[in-house]
Amino acid sequence: MRGDVPVVGREARDESRGTSIPMNENVIDGAAIAARVLDEVRAEVDRLKARGITPGLSVVLVGDDPASAVYVRSKESTSRDVGMAGETIRLGAATTQFELLAIVDRLNASDQVHGILVQMPLPRQIDADLVLRRIRPDKDVDGFHPVNVGKLLIGETDGFVPCTPAGIQYMLEVCGVDTRGAECVVIGRSNIVGKPMAALMMQNGAGADATVTICHSRTRDLSAHTRRADILIVAAGRPQMVTAEMVKPGAVVIDVGMNRIPDSTKKSGSRLVGDVDFERVREVASLITPVPGGVGKMTIAMLMRNTVRAAARAAR
Repeated sequence: MRGDVPVVGREARDESRGTSIPMNENVIDGAAIAARVLDEVRAEVDRLKARGITPGLSVVLVGDDPASAVYVRSKESTSRDVGMAGETIRLGAATTQFELLAIVDRLNASDQVHGILVQMPLPRQIDADLVLRRIRPDKDVDGFHPVNVGKLLIGETDGFVPCTPAGIQYMLEVCGVDTRGAECVVIGRSNIVGKPMAALMMQNGAGADATVTICHSRTRDLSAHTRRADILIVAAGRPQMVTAEMVKPGAVVIDVGMNRIPDSTKKSGSRLVGDVDFERVREVASLITPVPGGVGKMTIAMLMRNTVRAAARAAR
């Protein structure tokens, strides 16, 4: 369901922006779309710097979770690449809740910090919800504070949208997917992806106006829902759970999953896959995102965009 945007060779035309969206047949190049977002962010950073304002992003990492460390390094390098200032605060796994909240308070009070991100998951002794609520809503560039969640739900546009759902919506728009009236099925009901994704797609306006169904671990007859989806967004955390038989021919399939499965042909002994059986589903989908190379880089790009928006608002 791609509206009037054809795939021409390896590119689809985005008429609204007058640019080309890289495709490999029907596979969306998320890395290329993310790079374009970062170009826009870089230009806005330059404009703000010309006014004497340098957007600042502070990331707090508690503990030594390997996946979290990788994500934080990527965010750190990307923020430097687009010209932002900021710091990565690395804390030990024994950090107390009191100590972490004190750091959040310091960042809240700093005029040089426009965006604050506390990397999840946190050690057991720390209440993650309390930490998220402590971050000022106008610096909550992850979009997890209840104020920003509420604004998203009621359709206010002056809050921050969680980065992965925002990136998916952007991707659908630039690929010419007509979401108006479309049957959109979201698998997964997390506060990070599933719930905000559904809220975004049901709003009134561009890239939305869809009829949304949320499926989860208690859904009966999951395939009955997925087979009627024009747009299927999968964030279940189960490797390759969505098979070709579960997908409506011509559907747009967005795979949010990141799972490692054993693979003896790889030097590491494992490989990265999504929640969708990519090779088989791509045979029936009109558009599909790969893993890796799909949604992941969009998440970081939208974090940078949220941060530069926060800096521009603070400068008013």
